[in-house]
Amino acid sequence: MAVDGLTAEHINDIRMQCQRIAIVGLSPKPHRASNRVAQYLIQQGYEIIPIHPIHKKVLGLTCYARLADIPGKVDMVDCFRASETMPALVDEVIGIGAKVMWMQLGISHASAAQKACEAGITVVMDRCPKIEYPLLQRLYEKA
Repeated sequence: MAVDGLTAEHINDIRMQCQRIAIVGLSPKPHRASNRVAQYLIQQGYEIIPIHPIHKKVLGLTCYARLADIPGKVDMVDCFRASETMPALVDEVIGIGAKVMWMQLGISHASAAQKACEAGITVVMDRCPKIEYPLLQRLYEKA
């Protein structure tokens, strides 16, 4: 299912069910959006796995060069790379069997999203969990 058909309920299900999150392009620089999003998710209790080909550690966590290098299962892949890199990245996401491919604000790629959906992966495009999750938490915890 692609972002076009995702409701607040779908995103909330992702928020509740995807606990182990690989962040592709996670920067060690605190002023970068990827770093701020990762810190927020860690504070919320999610397990974060940094993916960056250059760094060995980010936020004190072991950093992997590729998704395929991660030991164990990954629930969600949060993508902080340019839209044009999504077709190659979707093959890696499919390869590790992640449930969700989340493309951050400003990142979208229709054919990559379609390929992921055809492989049974839920796709979120042009959104940020650091923005979406607090809104959903307030909405669903009131009810």
